[in-house]
Amino acid sequence: MSRIVLDDCLDVLPTLPAGCADLVLTDPPYLVNYRDRTGRSIANDTNDDWLEPAFQQLYRVLRKDAFCVSFYGWNRVDRFFNAWRGAGFRVVGHLVFAKTYASNAKFLRYQHESAYLLAKGQPALPAQPVPDVLPWTYTGNRLHPTQKPVECLAPLIEAFCPPRGIVLDPFAGSGSTCVAARQVGRRFFGIELDPKYHAAAVERLNLPKTEKLAA
Repeated sequence: MSRIVLDDCLDVLPTLPAGCADLVLTDPPYLVNYRDRTGRSIANDTNDDWLEPAFQQLYRVLRKDAFCVSFYGWNRVDRFFNAWRGAGFRVVGHLVFAKTYASNAKFLRYQHESAYLLAKGQPALPAQPVPDVLPWTYTGNRLHPTQKPVECLAPLIEAFCPPRGIVLDPFAGSGSTCVAARQVGRRFFGIELDPKYHAAAVERLNLPKTEKLAA
């Protein structure tokens, strides 16, 4: 049954059986202590204590010969690589999402988001490979300070998760991965630590009352 639970993924993931997920698609904290213009923040964005344990568990619960897609913070990419490779993942691709707008920074204007395609074992090639540069759809970050567009996630799920497969997102935020999974006929399992974002995801997904309960 598809659901999104309110809890810490480091507590939930060890309770899941090995090989239960067909795809991991997630946008973890970037380790940059981010705050948006309204002061909203993201839990566990100030340290990487959780990073390696989380990806070790994700490798365990992902089925053999399957993919993980992980967004990341470009200026902390060394830590992400250490966690991914330490867990056993191979890096097999890189995705860039090109924006039509930019965010100001010290030296450059940020105008894209990025994710790595990781593999466990030897996954089958997708029937319809996705381009490694994709357009970004503006969300306005209405529900979450780093809200990802469903339109960007759905093609990844279609390419890398079998029909009726289970998509796992341990940093579910406002539920974009879960919405995209349902939209393309896949099941989902989301985990979110922050009660505000979990509530937004539950409302957005219009889940039955029994699925609103925390794990």
